[in-house]
Amino acid sequence: MNSDYGQDAGANEADPDATSAPASGSRALAPVPQRSSPKIKALIGAVASLLLVLIAFFVLSRTLAKLNLAELSTAVAATSWTQISYGLLFTACSYLMLTGYDAIALKQLRLKVPYRTTALGSFASYAVSFTLGFPIFTGGTVRYWIYSRAGVRPGKIASLTVVAGVTFWLGMAVVIGFGLMIKADSISEINQFAVILNRMIGAAVLGAVGGYLYWVSARPRRAKLQGMTFELPGLGLTLGQMALGVLDLCCAAAVLYVLLPSHDGLDFFTFASVYVFACLLGIASHAPGGIGVFEATMLKALPAPSQEALLASLLMFRILYYVIPFVFALVLLGATEGGRRWDALREAMNQAEGGDRDAR
Repeated sequence: MNSDYGQDAGANEADPDATSAPASGSRALAPVPQRSSPKIKALIGAVASLLLVLIAFFVLSRTLAKLNLAELSTAVAATSWTQISYGLLFTACSYLMLTGYDAIALKQLRLKVPYRTTALGSFASYAVSFTLGFPIFTGGTVRYWIYSRAGVRPGKIASLTVVAGVTFWLGMAVVIGFGLMIKADSISEINQFAVILNRMIGAAVLGAVGGYLYWVSARPRRAKLQGMTFELPGLGLTLGQMALGVLDLCCAAAVLYVLLPSHDGLDFFTFASVYVFACLLGIASHAPGGIGVFEATMLKALPAPSQEALLASLLMFRILYYVIPFVFALVLLGATEGGRRWDALREAMNQAEGGDRDAR
């Protein structure tokens, strides 16, 4: 992102050659074809995402073909209520951290919105977008439906979505960077990279985060995305974003960690790094909730007593972290809309009764 996105001065100045009439006897120059680099980049991104999905589903299909369904059913049934309770607790903590994403974004945009509205907008938008995918459209639509009723303009809602997204990516970068630096030995056994290479990648990621912190601390920075310009948070709010992002991801990772059949040889910090990496691949695939890609990565990366036991944990994770919040969000949205319609109907009835009294 560039710091100041003013209009290109050269584009605003008149070109004498372009505005003057061609000289007598001269031939008009053929128009220079425009670069199609954005289309090429979009095509490359789409092909890469499709390739990633195909590889993941190939790995997943081969794993599933070897599964014993009876053992899978037994492994699901073996999940204790204690594991489920802790999973629900960490799910609640993760979504609570997510409400902070919107709270920080609203503070950056200098908007005063009641926390009740902020919590509903954040929770519902993330619960829906995590499950259905395409967060710009699904999560953005939910945010617009909630925040617009609180008087927030569409442009501000779009900026809020972007600033909240920055929080998520900062958290991911910090977890992966420190994981690769501190647990390079353990992670090298999983990703098969040399220990020194893992440390170099971790150092590069943390260096990028440090550079971003210095960049936003020097002076107010503006960024432009899809024709929209907005101001990035300063150092104080950015540090808050990083803390929230790390806490959210650690809570989300803890949901799956407590559901695992065994933790032998797998400490939480190493697991969290693998979890975030699997999330990144899921995001890159553009599959709803990273489904398929996330599971394939975890099945190949994590040690487990059996593939059935690990897949059972992944299925329970999908239910606790995705399905239950999604259903709860739909209930909340329906109840909120029903309450608003009831209030409007009651107000209309009161006005009608008042009119009848005046007529008498």
